[in-house]
Amino acid sequence: MISATLSSKYQLSIPKAVREQLQLQAGQKFSVIAKGGVIELVPVRSIESARGLLEQANPSLYRDRADRY
Repeated sequence: MISATLSSKYQLSIPKAVREQLQLQAGQKFSVIAKGGVIELVPVRSIESARGLLEQANPSLYRDRADRY
């Protein structure tokens, strides 16, 4: 397990192995989410990086309002 230590200025350094695996860059923004005793750091991605994400979606298989109860 990879670990990090909180500095006296309340800063964390993301270990190199994790930075490389997730292709993180200096200056990148993160959302910080606290869930119980867990802290999640979620990289904020630009809207341009989502381009083409739903390109293969097939809307003909979606339910219509008439199909709902």
